[in-house]
Amino acid sequence: MSKLKGKTIGFGLTGSHCTYHEVFPIMQQLVDMGATVVPVLSYTVQKTDTRFGDAAEHLETIKKITGEELILSIPDAEPLGPKRPLDCMVIAPLTGNSTSKFANALTDSPVLMAAKATLRNESPVVVAVSTNDALGLNGVNIMRLMATKNIYFVPLGQDHPYKKPNSLVADMTLIPQTIEAALEGKQHQPVLIERYPN
Repeated sequence: MSKLKGKTIGFGLTGSHCTYHEVFPIMQQLVDMGATVVPVLSYTVQKTDTRFGDAAEHLETIKKITGEELILSIPDAEPLGPKRPLDCMVIAPLTGNSTSKFANALTDSPVLMAAKATLRNESPVVVAVSTNDALGLNGVNIMRLMATKNIYFVPLGQDHPYKKPNSLVADMTLIPQTIEAALEGKQHQPVLIERYPN
């Protein structure tokens, strides 16, 4: 039986649009494992059309997968602390912009509000980083989050060390295992992996 059966998992998405095709199947996998998946979307996800798809299409896909109402505002995300506590909050993808805000206690989106509410309950927050400046200016923010209690990282690595030497992206397929470990208070290992194809 799945360790995630019966669990309520918040699933926050921020604006790394190129990774959505990796994230949606994992969202479906969590549902198939018996979890209730509560979708929380940043304003960028809600409103930005890109070459990777239109915002409205993404929202429809997420709603179809989860069968849950989308959380689209900070006031709607706040009850995930006291009134509707989550067993775990996932942010996948977590952009560099949201990484820096999260690490510095800025709560200006529904996703960051849901993460803050979950930490307030001393429940785990699992983050799947996708940013071009992880080994640049955002490195200090990633390390700050790594050193913070109840925050766990989906294993990540350089996605293209020659064209984008500062970029790190999580292996989205490891989200379920990372959640399972986080629910036991453990970091799924190894955190640093080789992603670039040989």
